Amino acid sequence: MRMVDIIANKRDGKELTKEEIEFFINGYTKGEIPDYQASALLMAIFFNDMTAQESANLTMAMVNSGDQIDLSAIEGVKVDKHSTGGVGDTTTLVLAPLVAALDIPVAKMSGRGLGHTGGTIDKLEALDGFHVELSQEDFVNLVNKDKLAVIGQSGNLTPADKLIYALRDVTATVNSIPLIASSIMSKKIAAGADAIVLDVKVGDGAFMKTEEDAVQLAKAMVEIGNNVGRRTMAIISSMEEPLGYAIGNANEVREAIDTLKGEGPEDLKELSLTLASQMAVASGKVQTTEEARELLEKVIADGSALEKFKAFVNNQGGNGSLVDQPEKLPTAKYNIDVLATASGYVDSIDAEQVGVAASILGAGRQTKEDEIDLAVGIILHKKVGDAVKEGDVLATLEANTEAVEDVVKKVQNSYHYGQDQKQTKLIKRIITA
Repeated sequence: MRMVDIIANKRDGKELTKEEIEFFINGYTKGEIPDYQASALLMAIFFNDMTAQESANLTMAMVNSGDQIDLSAIEGVKVDKHSTGGVGDTTTLVLAPLVAALDIPVAKMSGRGLGHTGGTIDKLEALDGFHVELSQEDFVNLVNKDKLAVIGQSGNLTPADKLIYALRDVTATVNSIPLIASSIMSKKIAAGADAIVLDVKVGDGAFMKTEEDAVQLAKAMVEIGNNVGRRTMAIISSMEEPLGYAIGNANEVREAIDTLKGEGPEDLKELSLTLASQMAVASGKVQTTEEARELLEKVIADGSALEKFKAFVNNQGGNGSLVDQPEKLPTAKYNIDVLATASGYVDSIDAEQVGVAASILGAGRQTKEDEIDLAVGIILHKKVGDAVKEGDVLATLEANTEAVEDVVKKVQNSYHYGQDQKQTKLIKRIITA
């Protein structure tokens, strides 16, 4: 088999065989296929697309290029959730204990953030002592015991995906639906889940800017998952504004705790319950999302979801008492109000720019070596649909320096106004097999 023939086949719009795809992935991972040939194939895929079967074969070839997490020792159906990324996206901290409180195992592999704000692990580390450095045995035991544990990402998970993504980034082939879908799904499948619920964000603050593109990506990922034997579904959710009111790390943990008490922002609660309901159905625990929703609202009301979160924190070395006293989580020295420069109704909030503003304060990292300031961030006071008068407080910066004029301007410029009150639809679509 020759790489030049595989490139020619895809260039001419032919469907690649499983063997051709495996030849490419194995050869490129081992360094036997040069970047220029891999780049040529990626560009051919970019222009000529892939069939559902090709995408499934590409995904599994990337899965098989490195380590895979074996969760077979965990009792029950393991359901994972993946978000394509957003600002203020605290759903994992809410839905993981919610689902675990229904006696459904949540064995989560999470990462750190690179960019706007911290990742799930960064946020959890605001709970003093919390760590994800668990042995495989301890990880499995914790999930079997309390139905919830989070572990850090394996260094050798899907190495082919890491190599291909780096090449796509410099060859203008990032925005290819089959390549994006295969990249995401390879990591989820390698992480050992039996079923996968996807939260595909759409809007100015998301990777997918239009609903049409988001639906196309969601369908591609759902097809891949089901083609390789993982029960998979997707939700299309809005990122026309940050989710919830808190953007940062410790402040997002506080907001997650409030939500588990039934007191959090309505949009964070709604999205968490929607995703958790789908996870419950995917696990086989219930037959309908309506039944799941009823059970989930019950574990919020009776406090068992919050207790599950507290046990989870304690199990992984964290200070569980902070769940009862979230005011003792890291706090910044200064609270600086951002004032509105115009009047009207909030029409949209540029979520990405608000995330960048939080990153400038220290809530995110630009390189893997950067230290995150867990205490800093932004609290929004006005969201889409709210009436605003010039001089009203739009947001509060939680900062450890008073030199934040550029951040104030960035947040002010992130708000856009109209004369009519606008309502956003949080859940756009649900995509199933």
